[in-house]
Amino acid sequence: MYAPFHIGGRFRIIPPRPPAGPNRIDLIMDRGAFGSGEHETTVSCLELLEKLPAVRGANVFDLGSGTGILSIAALKLGAATAICADISPEAVRNCRHNSRLNGVDERVTHLTGSLAELAADDFDLLLANIYGDLLLGFAAQIVPRVRPGGWLILSGILWEDNFSVRQAYEKAGCRVIRNRMLDEFSTLLLQKS
Repeated sequence: MYAPFHIGGRFRIIPPRPPAGPNRIDLIMDRGAFGSGEHETTVSCLELLEKLPAVRGANVFDLGSGTGILSIAALKLGAATAICADISPEAVRNCRHNSRLNGVDERVTHLTGSLAELAADDFDLLLANIYGDLLLGFAAQIVPRVRPGGWLILSGILWEDNFSVRQAYEKAGCRVIRNRMLDEFSTLLLQKS
């Protein structure tokens, strides 16, 4: 069990059976191998997500979903649906469990496998908090899955990979809206042209 903590101006990360708390959007995370949301890249993604008006009504794709915290937050902010994909069966089980705890499971499709196995596209919002080298390699596969005008929040990018990742996504048809440099990592908010 861990103590509840706040992220940004709207989120409170809480364990199952939490104490009563302030007026925040509670994200219930059962701590497991993938943490509960305290990593700087997760915090950065949530802070960007809570300020993104386009999340309301969005169809979300969460690549490398882990606990599902990002897609759960998007759904609690008003997203319509989410597809959570991870190569780890344990992560998919954990994401499914956390989705149920948060009462959003009926709007989530859980997939185990690689990006190449995903048939869906035309997403309004793509979330990917994975390593920068993976984001770099996936740019040509990720961007076409986002509708024109859609949004991407990418994190897990080490400082030294920031320029390369940014450049790859710009070449693939995105423009950088925000580039946040964290302690060790960076987060990009992009919009597809």
